[in-house]
Amino acid sequence: MNRILRSIFLLVALLSGVATTMGGNPLPESIVVALKPDKNPDQMLKEREALAQSLSKILGRPVRVIVPLSATVIIEGLANGSIDLGWLSATDMVHARKADAAELLLVGEIDGRRDYSSLWLCLKEKPYESLEQLRGKPVAFASPTSTSGHLIPRLDLKKRGLIAKEPVEFFGAGNVWFGTGYMSGVERVLSGEAEAAAVSDYVFEKDKHMTPEQKNRLRILARQGPVPTHTLAVSARLDQAAREKLRNALLEFTSADPKLCQTVFTSPLVPTKADEHLQPIVEALAIIPQE
Repeated sequence: MNRILRSIFLLVALLSGVATTMGGNPLPESIVVALKPDKNPDQMLKEREALAQSLSKILGRPVRVIVPLSATVIIEGLANGSIDLGWLSATDMVHARKADAAELLLVGEIDGRRDYSSLWLCLKEKPYESLEQLRGKPVAFASPTSTSGHLIPRLDLKKRGLIAKEPVEFFGAGNVWFGTGYMSGVERVLSGEAEAAAVSDYVFEKDKHMTPEQKNRLRILARQGPVPTHTLAVSARLDQAAREKLRNALLEFTSADPKLCQTVFTSPLVPTKADEHLQPIVEALAIIPQE
């Protein structure tokens, strides 16, 4: 009888442990959030600290915010589990899903829209009146993986009949430069090393990336798009319960601290259907695949 009772007690304890695990917090002990390096480093440091503190309070656990050198590093981190959440362009998100590294959690919504424009910026004093006048001129793309700073302007060049595939066909050998974010391209224009830079419209038309002095020296040469807004990716290594908890936490953050959310992510974060949001990029990549 004692043996039977011990077996019953052992079974109850085991089931109790399972129930506790199932009912407990499904999140890792700490959360790592990765942002793209698309702003002034000092500005990003302040934003990182504020975001980490705000999310830590909501999630009830430590949050670390990092800024890797590229989207490729973020995608690799999402794949191996060293990064839990990553702020990615729509193009990066397509690549992350294709690699089974991450899924789309939330997207940015700018002025009620989930798309925006890509711009070519040049110095105010330059004589250019159209994109076609940049033939043979040095230009800067935001980064190889940037949607508004590379893919969409590259697709536009093809639609205009200016290239068959590669930008170098139009701009010339040695005249195509890729940066590590929007401001790296803008700074190249400001220094005179490039005649134009491809960026997102909010980099120029909002007040979060440039100083008034920088903006005052530039103008819009061309506009193309639309571009699906940026995405918040969640690591594929996290289960559905963890994803839901993170989604709810980020939505709470959006409502509780809209100013900080706007500062860090340029827009409120909202849920949407992944396939629908990313379809324009899937179609663009089918026409101009990236290496």
